[in-house]
Amino acid sequence: MTEIILDNVTFGYTEDHPIIQDINLKIDEPGLYCILGPNGVGKSTLVKCVNKILVPTSGTVTIDGIDVEEMTHAEISKYIGYVPVSSNEAFAMSVLDTIMIGRYNHRRWGSEHVDLEMVYRAMKLLRIRNLANRNYNALSAGQHQKVSIARGIVQETPVLILDEPTANLDVKYQVYVMELLRAFAEKKGVAVLTISHDLNITAKYAHKIIMLARPGVVYKVGTPNEVLTKENVETVYGIACEVHDNGGYPLLVFGGALLDDDDLISDKGSFQKEESAFFALKNALKAAIPHHHKEHHPKAKEPPAEPESKTVESKEEERSSRGPRPPLLTPLIIPRGGIPIQHRCQHTAYCMDSNRLGHISIYKYL
Repeated sequence: MTEIILDNVTFGYTEDHPIIQDINLKIDEPGLYCILGPNGVGKSTLVKCVNKILVPTSGTVTIDGIDVEEMTHAEISKYIGYVPVSSNEAFAMSVLDTIMIGRYNHRRWGSEHVDLEMVYRAMKLLRIRNLANRNYNALSAGQHQKVSIARGIVQETPVLILDEPTANLDVKYQVYVMELLRAFAEKKGVAVLTISHDLNITAKYAHKIIMLARPGVVYKVGTPNEVLTKENVETVYGIACEVHDNGGYPLLVFGGALLDDDDLISDKGSFQKEESAFFALKNALKAAIPHHHKEHHPKAKEPPAEPESKTVESKEEERSSRGPRPPLLTPLIIPRGGIPIQHRCQHTAYCMDSNRLGHISIYKYL
């Protein structure tokens, strides 16, 4: 049996907000292990650290004494099979070919009779032989889940990790899949590690339960009777419950939701946008620079008086005093690709570049 040890494993996407912290676990016996805990405590993050999808910020994960950081993903795939909570295939393939990908860790090219036999057995176990030639992308969410579980089974690894294997399944197949995984772990002598949100199904089929609690720590590890107690469930999940014995395993009957941290926040609060440094500087400069608005000039300028009507003689005298009238510029035709043309008239210059235009015509008085 492969031994997996997590020693003080901590992971966070930012340094000041760890998702999981100081996780210490040891999986060295075959059986069905179920990870429980409310949303946001790091269940999926934990299993992703085990198979090196995520690298812990501190602590170590070892497989048979070897640090996973020193192993390639191809090497890890020989020890650990992984079935994510959802799978979106980029390319359309048949269900049979999709499951056959799970044999990649045994063979890099082609397939043999033993591979087809393994795929057939897995499809028979999941009752999906009728889907063999169907397009994977044309299946329902529940059928996707069955195909993904079959692909994980055919990997034939000593450890199999499934992230919410009963998601999108109806109640019949939720029970069937958990029965299958428990029997698979016992018959094959492997460790099956699953994430679950159904406490009663977990209580009936799990050999051991790993309960996580906020802020991403291990709260309790043990058998269903040891972990799923009234005190533990109410403390971790924040919901009232009663626990009854149901043929040797606990049966939970839930009541009302209890207060949690968010309920303690005052209803009088509100969100406020935090001003960035850039806008703070902009507003400070805007306040320091005076604006020439009307309020800065208490005495507005009076509109100029209308000029007296001029006679024809006065207009002619004024025109003659100005000198000759500037000529009207004739159109400047600039061909495409021509060089910039500069035209001067008195003290005004025009410079046009026609790299992007065909012809430009300019009409302007100087």
